[in-house]
Order: sequence, then structure tokens, then C-alpha cells
Amino acid sequence: MPHEIPAPMLAKAVPAVPEPAKHPGGLQFEPKWDGFRVLASWDGERVVLGSRGAKPLTPYFPELVDALPRLLPRPCLIDGEIVVAVGEEGRQHLSWDALSQRIHPAASRVATLSAQTPAMLVAFDLLLDGDEDVSARPLRERRARLEALLRDVPHPIHLTRTTEDAELARRWLAEFEGAGLDGVVAKPLDAAYAPGKRTMLKIKHARTADVVALGYRVHKSGRGVGSILVGLYDAGGQLRNVGGVSAFTDRRRLELVDELEPLVERDDTGEAVTGETDRSRFSSGKDVSFVRLRPERVLEVRYDQLEGDRFRHTVQFERWRPDREPRSCTYEQLEVPARYDLADVLT
Repeated sequence: MPHEIPAPMLAKAVPAVPEPAKHPGGLQFEPKWDGFRVLASWDGERVVLGSRGAKPLTPYFPELVDALPRLLPRPCLIDGEIVVAVGEEGRQHLSWDALSQRIHPAASRVATLSAQTPAMLVAFDLLLDGDEDVSARPLRERRARLEALLRDVPHPIHLTRTTEDAELARRWLAEFEGAGLDGVVAKPLDAAYAPGKRTMLKIKHARTADVVALGYRVHKSGRGVGSILVGLYDAGGQLRNVGGVSAFTDRRRLELVDELEPLVERDDTGEAVTGETDRSRFSSGKDVSFVRLRPERVLEVRYDQLEGDRFRHTVQFERWRPDREPRSCTYEQLEVPARYDLADVLT
């Protein structure tokens, strides 16, 4: 019987590695892999690679579709990350660029890349073991089952390392960045798997968010993209403008016009549809018009803080996220600083 692919369990950002003593039941720490989150299912007949936001990854990783039935000892549903490593032996690191190139519409291109830069599956949780649903069991038991399942399974399927030592996790946070990893994740050892819930804690090297490209402003020179306007979906499902991404080179500004052209909204006459952002006392007299884009493309940005429901400053482009569905880009992912009394700062 085909496996039902649930939503993955999510994480909320925290500023530092938490102390296990403050969490009843303890914490398990893992490296945070910089790849495509995947729920990898083999039901005994077919492989399905489901992603966060329900975007199917199966067509893009034929080498994993081939490997899972051959290497796994029995049907299962694994929560993990698809990653691509590049570099010479002994000096390998994760490559986001090589991984993101795999999301390509041409099957022939995907096949070529699967041979040139084959992907790996790094497993970190188990939801189904054979016919048994283990998702309601505590993490410590799911981890033991996952270790037993993958004990003799070779590359390209790997088991992530774990520790309950917070000090070692802090070392990982500092050291593993050089291998292209993204931080550290902490998980309650006594918790069940919670699809769609932010039960885990993530500690990243930078504060980032996945946002939707909703328009762009033409550069003041009249040539190329000056800034990309980005948005997030609120609790009511409305896409809201949260800021802009700029600081592109002259060459990149011109490239972006061509990259974003397929997304430009057009009216019945074929003309590009434009809009205007809200004016403020700082924008008086400035051109606030922008070219509207269909909200179909996701990018990751670096930001410092929020002010109200917008980024306080211009954010920095990090990378495109072809694995993300726009509707999955919500305010919930943003790190909200803990409240602190100004009087305590002034004292």
C-alpha cells in the first residue's frame, strides 16, 4: 500500500545551543544539513521523494530512486536531507549550487547531473519501519530503530551523527560550517514526531528567511533590476510585501531581467503590469512603481530584524530555493527576538 507522505516536522530559530537540563527528557543535537528536506518513502513497490511544501523531488534524483529499493532492508518512511558533495577526497564540502541545478525540467539534463554530481540521502528520523508506524514513539526510540534499519546500508544513504552533549554541539556549530553545513538542530528526546509543527530548535550561522519574489524595480540607470520586492504569506493566506533585495552588480542586474521575464504579469495587450509600494515620508518624490511578478519563485535572504511585519532594512540575496513552494513561505519561519525590558538595558 502506498505510503501517505505527511508534512515534515519543522524547527524554530533560537540564538544559541540550548542547555539540555532546561528541557525535561533531554535533547538530541544533530548537524543541520544544507540541502533539500525530504520525506523518502519506499513502500516495497515504488519510491517517492516528498519535500517540504509538497513539491515532488522524485523526478530530479533518479540515482536515489534506484538506490533505496536496492539498499534498504525493508520498506520504510525516512525523514532526511538530500545533499550533494563536491571537491577532492578529504576536502569535500556540500554544494548548494550543484544541488539546486538538479531542479531542471529536462529529464536528460537531470540524468547527466545525476551521474556528474550524484546526491546522497542523509537520514535523521524514521516514521514508518516496515508496516509499523513509529511516528508517535519518542525520538530516542525512533533513533534506535533508524540506527538498526541503516546499520549495514552503504553510500549514498547515510545516518546523521547525533549527541546529547551541548558542548560538542557548540563545537559542531563552529567547525562544521567549513564543510558547508548550516548549523545545529536540537530535538526533544521524549517527543513524538509532529508533522507541520515547530517542535525542533535550529541554531544557524545567520538569520535567514525564505521569501517569495513578487515584483522588481528597474534600476535608477534605467537598465536592469534595481531591487527585487519580496513577500511572505500571513495567517489568512495573503501575500504581503515585507521588503526588498538589492545591491546587485551591473552584470547581475541585467541577468535578472532575463531570469525574471517568464514571471512578469502581463495584461490583455501583452504589456507588463505594474504596481506601487506604499509611500512614506522617506519615499516622498521617489518612484515607488514596480513590475509585478507572478508569485512562483522562492529565494532565501539574510536579514537583521523585523519592524512590525516588514524587514527593517534591505535584505541580502542568499540563493534561489527551487525546492520550496511559495505558499510555504510564511511569517512563522521568522525568528522573533525575545521580549526584553528597556529599563533593564538602561539600568
